[in-house]
Amino acid sequence: MQTRNLQVPDSENAITTIAGRSATVSRTTKETDVQVSLNLDGQGNCCAATGIPFLDHMIHQIASHGLIDLEVRATGDLEIDDHHTNEDVGITLGQALFKALGDRKGISRFGHFIAPLDEALIQVALDFSGRPHLSYGLQIPGQRVGTYDTELVREFFVALVNHTQMTLHIRQLDGINSHHIIEATFKAFARAMRMAIEIDPRRADAIPSSKGVL
Repeated sequence: MQTRNLQVPDSENAITTIAGRSATVSRTTKETDVQVSLNLDGQGNCCAATGIPFLDHMIHQIASHGLIDLEVRATGDLEIDDHHTNEDVGITLGQALFKALGDRKGISRFGHFIAPLDEALIQVALDFSGRPHLSYGLQIPGQRVGTYDTELVREFFVALVNHTQMTLHIRQLDGINSHHIIEATFKAFARAMRMAIEIDPRRADAIPSSKGVL
């Protein structure tokens, strides 16, 4: 399949390449330098090196349970805090997902999953609708998991949703352990995403919308 090169806004200093349901996106700002490569039809292989160990662990959950091959590398101003790197990884991953999905022909589009992790129980529903929206219902009791500020979970998903142009609902049905709540969220997201990006053989090359466009 022919690969086409796309230039994204100069302010982000990024070059994107797309081949099939794969994409590589590089995004450089004065605060961070992030590269994401993914294959939606992968086997769950993952390499994550963001400088934020807990975020790396969550990226592994997305790849493993979403069955996508994913490589994420980032350097950022961690001497200030993790916020910029965490957010910019979400932005760049969202851009890569958006590009890899292309016109979204044939995908199932909707996905949902309820993931337990010990006492934690998280529900995720999503729609690759082309309309970014996040409803975020987590109540994480701890301020940190390891060195990771738990407020950054929401910031990651805000960035991801806006740049993937998806509708995402996250609901916490139960849970008192911060690590369990967050990890169950990423696992539920990954499984819902896996359902939504799978090709529906009955749709073939059709856009999954009654309007004929997403």
